[in-house]
Amino acid sequence: MPITEQLSHTDLERLALDRVVPALLTHGFYFVDGLLGEVAGAAVLDEVKGMHGSGALHDGRLAGSAPGVQRRTIRGDKIAWVSGSERGCEAIGFLLNLIDRLISVCAGRLGNKAIRERSQAMVACYPGNGAGYVKHVDNPNGDGRRLTCIYYLNKNWNVKEHGGVLRIFPDGKAYVADIKPLFDRLLVFWSDRRNPHEVQPSFSTRYAITVWYFDFEERAEAKRRFKKVTATTHSRTAAPPDCEKTLPPGV
Repeated sequence: MPITEQLSHTDLERLALDRVVPALLTHGFYFVDGLLGEVAGAAVLDEVKGMHGSGALHDGRLAGSAPGVQRRTIRGDKIAWVSGSERGCEAIGFLLNLIDRLISVCAGRLGNKAIRERSQAMVACYPGNGAGYVKHVDNPNGDGRRLTCIYYLNKNWNVKEHGGVLRIFPDGKAYVADIKPLFDRLLVFWSDRRNPHEVQPSFSTRYAITVWYFDFEERAEAKRRFKKVTATTHSRTAAPPDCEKTLPPGV
C-alpha cells in the first residue's frame, strides 16, 4: 500500500491498527510500500551507499556453526550497527524514528508482551555475488527479540534477474511468502519460531536496514542468562548489540 510523503499521527495510527496489527495476528507478517516517499527514501539510500563505499560494512557474525562450515555458506552479507544519531546518518535516524512511532502504536495490541525497546539498526549489504542467508529464525532461543522490521532500499529491482527474495516459511502454514526487497518497502514480522526465513542468492548489490523490537521481560531474562554464561566461559552471539533505545509513548 502506498503511503504519502508525510505521515500524520492519524495516518500512522490507522496504518498500525487497521493493517499491521491484524496482519501480524493473522498471518505473522506485513509489508508497507512507499513508507518514506522518494525523496526521504533516496536520502537513506545515499547514506547507506556512503557507508558501503567507505568500507564501514564488515562480515556479519554467526552465533556458531559446525566445524569446517564457512561463514559465507550460511550468510554472505556485510553489516554495520548504527544508532541513527551518527554524523552522516541523519536520514537513517529519521527512518528509525518513524518505525519507532509505528511500532509504539502496535505494541499494546499484540498480546500481553511489553515491547519497550529496540536494537540498534543493522545496515546490511549483499554484494551481488550470489550471496544470501540460509533458512533461519532470528530468535530461536528466547533472546528477547519480538518483532523484526526490515526496510529495503533497492531501486529498479528485478527478481528474475537479481534474485534476493526474502522467503518466509510461516509456522504451521501450507504456503511460503516471497517478499521482494523493493525500494522504500518496510517488512514487519514476528522474530521467533513462527517465521523461519531465508534470503535467496542476490546477483546485484542489495541493501536493507533491520531493527529488532524486544519483549522487555524476555530480554531482561536473556541478559541474566548471558551474564551467567560469560562469567565462566567465552561466548559468541548473533543477537543485536547490547545498546538499546527505549520506545516513545504511543501516538
